[in-house]
Amino acid sequence: MFGFGRLGPMELILIFVIALLIFGPKKLPEIGKSLGSAIREFRAHSNKLTEELSLDETKAPAGQVPKPETSEATVAQVSSKEEQK
Repeated sequence: MFGFGRLGPMELILIFVIALLIFGPKKLPEIGKSLGSAIREFRAHSNKLTEELSLDETKAPAGQVPKPETSEATVAQVSSKEEQK
């Protein structure tokens, strides 16, 4: 019935019937709308992150990965934590 990564028509119908029984017919459109907007927002942020990463790679010389910026306070905090151990 359930394959690896494949949902057939019977599985989709079963999922829809279970969701209909749990949430009711009035709540399903709201759930679908919020799920759709969440997926759109995820895609938008994912594309934005991909673009930012590709811009960072073009700034670095060939074969080198840009180092993350660290402040002196961060380095001091890490070294003080290591000394406390």
